[in-house]
Amino acid sequence: MIVNNGIRAKEVRLIDQNGEQLGVKTKEEALRMAEEADLDLVLVAPKARPAVARIMDYGKYRFEMQKKEREARKNQKTVAVKEIRLSPTIDTNDFNVKLGRVRKFIEKGDKVRVSLRFRGRAITHKDIGRDMIEKMAEETKDIATVVQRPKMEGRSMFLTLAPLNDKAKK
Repeated sequence: MIVNNGIRAKEVRLIDQNGEQLGVKTKEEALRMAEEADLDLVLVAPKARPAVARIMDYGKYRFEMQKKEREARKNQKTVAVKEIRLSPTIDTNDFNVKLGRVRKFIEKGDKVRVSLRFRGRAITHKDIGRDMIEKMAEETKDIATVVQRPKMEGRSMFLTLAPLNDKAKK
């Protein structure tokens, strides 16, 4: 925002601190009125013809805007994407350990990307890998939803799970 002497417009449509329109004034007259009120002249709509300026306490305005931004950042939730790696030949107990980790991540509110890497000739048995990944989706369907179905990329297969939203749980 452009303030006080930074305003280049010759004439401005002036709004006072109470929000009342004072009409079109010269820049000098508007600055004088702002100084008399011990406030700042702030250009709020520079593209308008004539430009719109407002008499306000700019320092207080900036402080309020920063406070709103901090509040918005505080209420913002970031969702991390965690990755769990499986192999087509994983044993039942190992699978259960990985399943426990996936459940923990989802309960924390994170998305989980389950990846299964085929090594060597295992890639000829994609159906075994797909069954493994779909078993993971099936075991977590009470707390998670499938965002991306199992998909092959090179020698890896991926599945993305996200937590169920609160409305769906109730």
